[in-house]
Amino acid sequence: METDKTRKCSAFPAKRKIFEKIVTFLFPETSHPQVTQKCLPSQALWNMFMVSFMKIMEINTMKKHILALGITSAIAGVVTPVSADVTLYDYEQPTSAYEDAYVSGRLNVNSGNQDQTSHDLNLDMNYERVFSSPDRDVKINGDLQGSSKRGPNSGDETQENYIGTGSVGMNKYFQPDSKGAFWYTDGEVGVKKGADDPRVKVGAGVGYGRVVNVTPMAQAIRLVEALRDKNKLTGDLTKAEYNQLANVIAKESEYRSKYGATDYRQNWVADMEAVMQASGKTNGELGAAGILKAYDVLVNERISTRKHGWLVKAGLSEVIKDYDGGDGKPALDIAGEYHKPLSNRTQFSNEASASAILQDDDNSYTARNNMSLTHEISDRVDWLNSWAIDYDHNDKTGQDTTTNAASSTYRYYLSNKLAFDTVAALTKVDDGIDANGNDEVDKSLFMGVTYRLK
Repeated sequence: METDKTRKCSAFPAKRKIFEKIVTFLFPETSHPQVTQKCLPSQALWNMFMVSFMKIMEINTMKKHILALGITSAIAGVVTPVSADVTLYDYEQPTSAYEDAYVSGRLNVNSGNQDQTSHDLNLDMNYERVFSSPDRDVKINGDLQGSSKRGPNSGDETQENYIGTGSVGMNKYFQPDSKGAFWYTDGEVGVKKGADDPRVKVGAGVGYGRVVNVTPMAQAIRLVEALRDKNKLTGDLTKAEYNQLANVIAKESEYRSKYGATDYRQNWVADMEAVMQASGKTNGELGAAGILKAYDVLVNERISTRKHGWLVKAGLSEVIKDYDGGDGKPALDIAGEYHKPLSNRTQFSNEASASAILQDDDNSYTARNNMSLTHEISDRVDWLNSWAIDYDHNDKTGQDTTTNAASSTYRYYLSNKLAFDTVAALTKVDDGIDANGNDEVDKSLFMGVTYRLK
């Protein structure tokens, strides 16, 4: 017999089934016979609906939290690597040293259909060594240029020429580990063919700023890149770990002195491996393949010297002996340097200096600026560009001479020591004298070799 209650239940069969499915989905652990087997009174139905509604709201809230967490994680995954990117500016300089020494040369020999064999030989030797500690920087420089030429005619004689300078200087900082004020002292010796005496000059003064050698960090970045390519590292290092690795690389000379030139590299690389293992990002040990790759990057590949920072200085100097045999010329000197790695592979440098003689009867002065841009195209190819301006005012003769020299070099490293150079160069000398052989821009394209001594 159908009652009012059963009629009310059967009046909404579709809604009842939908409700049953919702409750069964939300409460799968029970079969809910009160829903499926009988019609609920209105209060029980309302209670069940409210429980279901609250369950839905709880699920939606959980989904929102999960979605928010997912979005946050995704953003963190994108942002973290960017913030963790290590550049050369992150290098915290320890006590370190570097040494560069090169010999470059080019030779052209012609014979046949001329009176005699002609030749044109040019050699250039460069040396630089810098030692840095918290309270001082010591720099040693040397440059020697030589040439030998002979023409094709029978009366042409061999013409030989050379000029060279060597200098040593020290910047002593008033506050260790600072990039602030310092006092300096330096000395210079110059020789050239045809001079009566060598040129000897000493000076002292004060300055501000500091230039930091960041080459060890460039090597550390290159090493980590190579090991990650070989799957020897599971992730990138932190800035602190990069600095630890760079500090070991910077102490190469200490390892050489301690263990000897033959065996020091195995201890050197082993300590680098220890730093990377301590990071927890190595698959156990580097193994033979990883160690050989580290050796290849640090020894066989050539990473050009990288610097960062600036300084300015001014002081007084005395020319104790000059090329013309004169002596006792006091001078005022000013100089400045600016170095900036534009990227991990590109280095910009600019060095400027000026010197004026302090004598009543001689107001001569000189000024020069050297600008360079070096870019590592690949592990074996460098692109070197330079522009040098020299200005000389000779008060005795009234002669003003300006020399501009620009060059672009494509350098391919045949090995870690030997490179093949292709050089395009422009030179312009403006001395106010007509028809003396230098009125036009001198253009040259030549090829040669560069041998790295250090």
